[in-house]
Amino acid sequence: MSNKPIIGISQGDINGIGYEIIIKGLMDSRIYEMCTPVLYGSPKVAAYHRKALNISNFTFVSIKDIDSIQHKKPNLINVLDDNVRVELGKITSEAGEASVKSLDSVVEDLKLGKIDALITAPISKKNVQQIGFDFPGHTEFLKTRFESSDVLMLMVADSLRLGVVTGHIPLNQVSNTLTIELVYSKIELMHNTLVKDFAITRPHIAIMGLNPHAGEQGVLGKEEDEIIIPAINRAREKGILALGPFPADGFFGAGSYRKFDGVLAMYHDQGLIPFKTIAFDQGVNYTAGLSIIRTSPAHGTALDIAGKNLASEQSFLNALYLALDIVKNRKMHAELTKKPLQKQNFVADQTDDLYIDQIETNVDKA
Repeated sequence: MSNKPIIGISQGDINGIGYEIIIKGLMDSRIYEMCTPVLYGSPKVAAYHRKALNISNFTFVSIKDIDSIQHKKPNLINVLDDNVRVELGKITSEAGEASVKSLDSVVEDLKLGKIDALITAPISKKNVQQIGFDFPGHTEFLKTRFESSDVLMLMVADSLRLGVVTGHIPLNQVSNTLTIELVYSKIELMHNTLVKDFAITRPHIAIMGLNPHAGEQGVLGKEEDEIIIPAINRAREKGILALGPFPADGFFGAGSYRKFDGVLAMYHDQGLIPFKTIAFDQGVNYTAGLSIIRTSPAHGTALDIAGKNLASEQSFLNALYLALDIVKNRKMHAELTKKPLQKQNFVADQTDDLYIDQIETNVDKA
C-alpha cells in the first residue's frame, strides 16, 4: 500500500502526441516518489508509439483495474480492444472513439474516489465529435459529468494564472453573452480557486476590458461601463480584490500580469494568445470549479509532428506537478476549514481601496 496520490491519465488522441508526452514524462523515476500514475489506454497503442519513437527502456505495467494498481511503477489499464488501429497524424473516428472510451473509464474511477486527480492528454475535437461527443471540450464534458454549477478554464504557468469569462464560443457571440452576473460569477470562482486550490490567502485579480483601450470611457464600446465595472464593484463589495478593467494589449505587453495572482480575460483568444506566447511549452490547463482535480497540457494533439519524437513533455509534467500541488492544497484547506485558527473578515476596507488605487495607477503607467 501507499499513501501517495494516485493520478489517472486519459490517453487523448491515439494518432497525436499524447502517448509521446506521457511516455517521455513518466520515464523520470522521481515521479514515483511523489505519486502513482495510471494510464487509461491500450498496451498495443503504447507499444506502437514506443516503437515509432525508438524508446526501448520504458514499459507500462498492465493491470486489470484500479484495484490492482502497482505502486512505484507506471500502470496501464486497457480500455480498448486489440483491433484498435493507430494512424499517426490522421483524423479518424476510431481515434475519437478511443479518446472517449479512455475518458469515460477514468471518470468512473474518479467518481468512485479511487483516483486523486486526472490529467487529460489532448483530444481532437473533430475526431470526438464524429462519434457523437456533444461537448466543445474536456471542460464542458467534466462540468456535466460532475454536475458543477459553474467552471472556469484556468491556464497556469508559474505565477501566471489566467481565466476566461467566455470559452469556446464564436467571437461574434462574446458581447451578447457577457452579463454582470456572468462576469461576477467568474471573478468569484477565480477568487475561490486561488484560495482553495492555490493556497493564496487574499488574491489580487486583474480584470480585462472587452474593447480596445478598455472602451476608452464609452467611446469604443459600452460593455466596460455597463457590465464589467458593475461586476467588479459587486466583487469588491464581497471582499474580493478585483481590479480593472485593464486594456489587454498594454497589460500583457508591459508585463503587468506579474503584479497579480490571477488574470481574467473576457474571451478565449484575448487570454490564450498572450498566455501561449509566454508559456507555450510550459503551460497547464486547469478546470476550476469541479469537485475533482483535472489538469491538462496547454497544447493540442499536434498531429503534424506525431511519432516524430519532436514533442516536449514539459507541459505534461507541469500538469502532473500542478495536480499534486492542488491535491495537497485542498487537503490543507479542508483541515483549516475544520479547525480555523481565527475568524477573519475579508470585506474590503478603506486600506484595500487605497492599495487597489495604487496598483491600478502603477499598471496604467506601465
